[in-house]
Amino acid sequence: MQSRALELLVGFFVCLGIAAIFILTMRVSDVSSIGGSHGYTVQAEFFNIGNLQEGAQVNMAGVRIGRVASIHLDPNTYEAVVEMRIDDQFKLPADSSASILTSGLLGSQYVGIEPGGAADFMENGDSFVLTQGAVILEKLISQLLYSFAGNSGDAGDDSAAGDELFPPAPD
Repeated sequence: MQSRALELLVGFFVCLGIAAIFILTMRVSDVSSIGGSHGYTVQAEFFNIGNLQEGAQVNMAGVRIGRVASIHLDPNTYEAVVEMRIDDQFKLPADSSASILTSGLLGSQYVGIEPGGAADFMENGDSFVLTQGAVILEKLISQLLYSFAGNSGDAGDDSAAGDELFPPAPD
């Protein structure tokens, strides 16, 4: 009899452990609702989305206001079209802008929204007019190295390449 009670107790704790792992998995994955989400859909076109993925966060002022619903390529403009599902409780001014940002130096990418000042709000199916694509770290490093390489040979030259940007001040 004692063996049967011990087996039931162990089985109970195993089930409790599985339930705890399931709950932690759902919290870490930040799944807010499994059966469809409420909200409205807006879209933005970007020249480069970097490594943005479906399901990525849409943030405004550091607060998650939605998720990326889908990403596809526009066959006419060859730009990436990002559709975002925004929660109903958040109203975006019609002149808001969208940017693709990175959390940390090498972190995951998300869409950042900068609110505008318009009195009217975006509705289902509207598009952002102002967008800024992802900053590609490799391009920045390449430009930095190229600028250092271009300026290193001008050290002894009186007519440096940057002189035309800053003419001498009038006397």
